[in-house]
Amino acid sequence: MTNAAAESTPCRGYAATDATSPLAPYSFKRRALRANDVRIDIRYCGVCHSDLHQARNDWRNTVYPCVPGHEIVGQVAAVGSAAKRYKAGDWVAVGCLVDSCRECSECNAGREVFCQKGPTLTYNGKDRPTGEITLGGYSSHVVVREEFVLRMPDGLDPARAAPLLCAGITTYSPLRHWQVGPGSKVAVAGLGGLGHMGVKLANALGAEVTVLTRSTAKAGEATALGAHHVLLSSDPDAMKRATGTFDFVLDTIPVVHELDPYLRLVRTHGALVLVGVIDTIPSFSSRLLIGGRKTLSGSAIGGIAETQELLDFCAQKGIVAECEMTTMPQINAAFERMEKGDVRYRFVVDMQTL
Repeated sequence: MTNAAAESTPCRGYAATDATSPLAPYSFKRRALRANDVRIDIRYCGVCHSDLHQARNDWRNTVYPCVPGHEIVGQVAAVGSAAKRYKAGDWVAVGCLVDSCRECSECNAGREVFCQKGPTLTYNGKDRPTGEITLGGYSSHVVVREEFVLRMPDGLDPARAAPLLCAGITTYSPLRHWQVGPGSKVAVAGLGGLGHMGVKLANALGAEVTVLTRSTAKAGEATALGAHHVLLSSDPDAMKRATGTFDFVLDTIPVVHELDPYLRLVRTHGALVLVGVIDTIPSFSSRLLIGGRKTLSGSAIGGIAETQELLDFCAQKGIVAECEMTTMPQINAAFERMEKGDVRYRFVVDMQTL
C-alpha cells in the first residue's frame, strides 16, 4: 500500500444539501484505504430514478449532504495492503451495495442485498466501522471494500454498462430467480429504464417477450429492443384475449397503478413480479391469486455474485443499456428530463466533466 493510499483523499462531487435545492459542486474527503479496500477513479456513473428520489427526500430518510450515484464504472487507483483481487488500472464497477455483515445466512448465500443486519448502501447508507454516511458515485473517486467491487468483462462498453449496475440487475435477478428461459412467455410492463433492460435480458435468456404499453407509439421501440410482440394495455379486447397466457409478468411501472389487469394475464402457477417502487399497492381481489395459484411478488437488486454473473452474461451476449450521455454540470437538467420520461432510456454521466 502506498503512502498516498494510507491517507484520506480530497474528493470532488455533486451533492444535494436539502430536499429542495439543486445538486451543486461539493468537496469532501474519502476515507483512507483500509487493508481490504479499493480506491476507484470514477469514469462513468449512471443516473437512476432512485438518485432523484433520495436527493429530494421522497422516502423521508435522506441524510444531507447527499451525494447520489450507484451505477459506477471506473479504474482502480490504489488498493489496501490485504486487497488481492485488483490492481491499479483495472476496469471495475460498483453497484448499489458497498458492504454487508457477511455473516448471516443471506450473505453466506450470496444475497447480500437481503443482509439480515441490513446492507450498506453506496450512498445514504452507514459505514459499518464508523457509522459515517456513505457518499456515492457523483464524485471523482470512491473507496469500497474489495469484496463489493465487480470486475468489468472485456468487450463491455464501460459507459453503456453503467446502468447494468442497478437497472440491469434489478430486472435480471427476478428473471433468474423465476427461471425464465427458452419456452417461457414473458410480459414486460413499462418501457423505461428498467423495462428496456427487462426486454433485452428476457430475450437473451431465450424467452418469448411481449411488451405491455398504453401507447402504439412504443411498438417500434419495443421491437427494436428485442420484443416479439406488443400488447396494448389500453385495449380491453386485446387484454381479454391475452388472459392467462404469460408465465411471468415483470412490472417495471414506477407509479401507483392497478394490478388487476396484469394479474389476469398470468397463467396458472405463474408470477407477477414488481420491481418498480410504488409504495402503496391498490386493492385487488384475492380470487385473482387463489384461482390459479399465482404469485404476486417483489424483487430488488441481486447479490454481488449475481451482479457479476449479469456483467459476464451481458458481455457474452453484447447487451448494454440504451443511454444518453450527459455531464455533471447538467445533472439537474437530466433530473428534470428523467422525471418527465424524456430520455431513451437512461442517462450516464461522463465523470471527466466533473
